Amino acid sequence: MATANPSADDLKLFSLQQKYQEEASKRLRSDGVSQFIELEKAGSTRLNALAEDPWADHAALNNKEPIKNGATYKFVILGAGYAGLVIAARLVEAGIAGGPDDIRIIDTAGGFGGTWYWNRYPGLQCDIESYSYMPLLEETGYMPKKRYASGLELREHAERIAQKFELDDKALFRARVTGARWVEETNLWKVEIAEGRGPGEETRNLSVQANYFLVASGILTTPHVPKIPGLEDFTGPIFHTARWDYSTTGGKQSDPSMSGLKGKRVGILGTGATAIQVVPELAKWAEELYVFQRTPSGVNWRGQRETDPEEWKTKIAYKKGWQRERQLNLDSFLTYAPKEVNMVGDAWTEMEAYCAIIGSPTWGIIEPTPEKIGEHVGRLYKLDIKHSEGRRARVDSIVEDTETANKLKAWYPTWCKRPTFSDEYLQTFNLPHVHLMDTNGKGVQSSTPKGLIVDGKEYPIDILVLSTGYRSPAYGGGNPVVRTGIDLRGRENKSFNEKWEAQGATTLHGVCTNSFPNLFFAPMAQFGSAANNACTIDVAAEHIAHIIGQAEKKAGGTAVVEATVEAEEAYAGEILRRAAFLAAVMGCTPGYITSEGEFTAAGQDPMVMMKKSRMSGWAQGMEHFIGMLQEYRADGSLKGIEVKKAVSSS
Repeated sequence: MATANPSADDLKLFSLQQKYQEEASKRLRSDGVSQFIELEKAGSTRLNALAEDPWADHAALNNKEPIKNGATYKFVILGAGYAGLVIAARLVEAGIAGGPDDIRIIDTAGGFGGTWYWNRYPGLQCDIESYSYMPLLEETGYMPKKRYASGLELREHAERIAQKFELDDKALFRARVTGARWVEETNLWKVEIAEGRGPGEETRNLSVQANYFLVASGILTTPHVPKIPGLEDFTGPIFHTARWDYSTTGGKQSDPSMSGLKGKRVGILGTGATAIQVVPELAKWAEELYVFQRTPSGVNWRGQRETDPEEWKTKIAYKKGWQRERQLNLDSFLTYAPKEVNMVGDAWTEMEAYCAIIGSPTWGIIEPTPEKIGEHVGRLYKLDIKHSEGRRARVDSIVEDTETANKLKAWYPTWCKRPTFSDEYLQTFNLPHVHLMDTNGKGVQSSTPKGLIVDGKEYPIDILVLSTGYRSPAYGGGNPVVRTGIDLRGRENKSFNEKWEAQGATTLHGVCTNSFPNLFFAPMAQFGSAANNACTIDVAAEHIAHIIGQAEKKAGGTAVVEATVEAEEAYAGEILRRAAFLAAVMGCTPGYITSEGEFTAAGQDPMVMMKKSRMSGWAQGMEHFIGMLQEYRADGSLKGIEVKKAVSSS
C-alpha cells in the first residue's frame, strides 16, 4: 500500500484491484490474438463460407457500372459505411468535389452501411443514442424513430445520406482494392480493383486513377472465431452474428419472428455487446438456449423509447449546429468534464471513469513517472467504484438465482470493455429454458458433431450462433491500411505497412502521413477519442475537407498535399506526451481493446512499448482535440503540410 495507515476506502480499493487481477489472469493466454481465426482465413470450407455476403443482389449489381475501367476520378474513397459517406458529404459541402461526379466509392459489401450493412441480427440497435450517433441528421432533415436506432434504420439512413448527396449510383460494391500506387509522373493514385460478380461469375479486374485516395474502411469489419477443436465438424446449422442466417432461424430483419427455432436447442457462443442484444431475442423462440460465456459484460440500463416529435423540435433539433453540440455534451460526461446541463441523460453519462480510455481535460498532462502514473491510475479506479459496484448490484437486483447472478457480474473497470445496455438481457436468465454456461474465463474446450464441451462435459445443441466478434481495432498498431489487405505504395515505391511497422503510428492529426501524397484516412490512431464513433468520423471528415480545400486554394487547382517528416514527428511527440493518461488500460481484462492482452503484456522491450504508445489517441478528450484542430486551421497556413499544384490538374 502507498500509505502506512490506509483508510477504509484504500483497503476497499486494494481488495477490488486484487479481484480484478485475479479475474484477468484467468483469461490471459500465451497465444493472444492467435487464439482466434478470421473466417475468411479459417482453412475450412465451411467456416470460410460463413464470411460470404448473404445480402447482395448480384443480378441488380451486375447491371450497373458505377466505375469505368481506366477512368480518372478526383476522389476515390474506400468504404461505403458511415465514414466513407460522411467524408464524401463533407467534400461535396465544401465545394471541393465540384459535385458527386468527382467521387467514387468502393466497398466489399453489396450496399451502403458498413457495419450496419453486414450486421442484421435480431435485436440490433446502436448503443449510442440516435440523435447523437446518426450522421448528418441536420443535413438530411431526418428524425430518428426511437432514442436508440435499430440496425435496419441505421442501414436505411446510410442509403438516405447516399441519396441526399447523389452518391447512390457512385459506388462499386462487392469489390476489393488489391493495390494502390502513387505515380509521380502524373501525380495520381493508380488503384487496382477486383470486383466480385456473384456465384459462378468470374471476378472482374479494374484499374482507375485518382487525384486523392481516401481510406475509410471501418473498425469492426473482419469477423473471427476462436480456434475451437472440432468446430467445423459440428453437424447442425452454424453462423456468425455478422452474417445472420434467417433461412435457419426464420424471420427477417424487419420482423425477426424466428419460428425456425421452435423445438430447437440453440447455443450462442460469446457474451459481448452483440450477444447482449441477441440473447433475449433467441430466448423468445428457442426450446432451450445455452449461453456460453468466457467473460461477462457489464450491463447497464437502456431506457429505450419512441422519439417525441415535440421534444425533437423544441429540445433536440432546435437550432443550427445542434447535433455537434449534443455530441460534445454527451462526451463531456464521459471525459469527466461535465457540462452544466445533461442533454442526453442516459447510462453513458453515468460513466465518469470511462475517461481512462478516451482522455480528459480535467487533470492536464500526466507526467510519465511511476509515482504520477500510479496516482493517476488510483484516482481512476476510485472514480469508477460507484459505477462498477452499481453495475454488479444491478445484476443482484434482477437475476433471481444467486449462482447465476455471481457469474454474470463484470469484475473489471468500466473502461476495459465496451459497456453494454439492456433492459432485457439479465432478465432473460430468470427464464427456465435459458442456461448460462460459464467457462470461468477459459472459453469452450472443444466441439463435437452434436454440441460444445465445457470443462469435460458435452452440451448437445441443434443450432450454433457465433457471437465471437471481430479482429481487434488495435490490429496492426492502429494502421488504417493493413486491415484492408491493400498493398499501398507511396513515393519511391514506399510501403505504407512497412513504414507503420518500422515507426509505429506516424501521422499528422491522424489523417495523413509523409511519403504518401494525397492519401487521407479515417483515423485509427493519433486522433481524438470518443465513445461515439460517428462524432470522431465527422471531426475527421471536416479536417480532411479543410486540408484539401486550403491546399487547392494555395495551388490554384488540384494539389499535391503531403505532411512533412518534421510535422508528423512533432505531432507524435504531442501524442506521447499525453499517453501516460491512458496507463489504466494496462490492468484490463484481455479483450479486443488490449488485443487479448498482447498490447499490455508485461516485460516488453521499452522501445516496443514506446512504438505501441504512438497509436494512442489525444488523451485530453474530443472537445479539447477539436479545439486544437480549430486553432491549427484558424490561419489557413497548413503548417507542416507541403503543397504544390498537381501536374495532372487542368
